[in-house]
Amino acid sequence: MSKICDICGKGPLTGNSVSHSNRKTKKRQLPNLHSTRREIGGQIKRINLCTKCLRSA
Repeated sequence: MSKICDICGKGPLTGNSVSHSNRKTKKRQLPNLHSTRREIGGQIKRINLCTKCLRSA
């Protein structure tokens, strides 16, 4: 399962996790995705939506 929203294309972000001693390690921030069933073109399909698109759809 890819971590990309099927409507807006929101995907993972990268950044640094910074400790108290200022050491930096890479981290990924994944979007909050939910697998939902929606009717698209007369057929019911399973799509991944972020919560922002889920509220607006």
